[in-house]
Amino acid sequence: MDADQALVTAAQAGDADAVAALVHRYQTRIFNFALAMTGNAADAEDLAQETFIRAFRGLHRFRGDSAFKNWLYRIAANAAHTLRGSRQLRSAVWDARVESDEVGERHLAAGDDSVELQAMRRQAIDRALAALPVDLRTAVVLRDVEGLEYHEIAEAMDIPIGTVMSRIFRARRRLRPLLSEVRENRAPDSAAGAARPAPALATSSLRAQVKS
Repeated sequence: MDADQALVTAAQAGDADAVAALVHRYQTRIFNFALAMTGNAADAEDLAQETFIRAFRGLHRFRGDSAFKNWLYRIAANAAHTLRGSRQLRSAVWDARVESDEVGERHLAAGDDSVELQAMRRQAIDRALAALPVDLRTAVVLRDVEGLEYHEIAEAMDIPIGTVMSRIFRARRRLRPLLSEVRENRAPDSAAGAARPAPALATSSLRAQVKS
């Protein structure tokens, strides 16, 4: 039994410490996924919180047929769809113009650029991602930001691996012209695939909402 499954089994039995441990293990990854999906820290925090609430309310239905991580990403992706459909995201409109290199695989080479320039590029990437249909954005974020393998994305999105590959290809193709403005005179930005610190989710509050 792997470490995740041991914690899941304990959480299913009502162990609050196991719930807290699972949140601690995945809160940064889920927050970064949410941030890439929404482009806005406030929306990302809401989405991450909603993901964990849904996960632990439905934990009794988890049977271990997929990895817990992939199951959690599937919940996050579904929650992103719900959030997008239920209200206008604060991240939907930005004033910054697209000014970045294309999104590639995670761990892009770091440069000596200013914090301001890196922030502009991060915002440009967020804006370009927001221009994608949500199914393409989900696939490319899971691959190029979160670093999941194709079979893991297929599991997380509950789609065939061929569809995953097609969506990632289409997403990258659509991103290139949106992110090509500074290709000739700017260095790639390391922030595109870099993890951002997640706000600490209040596990006591989470447990209370799960039980409600």
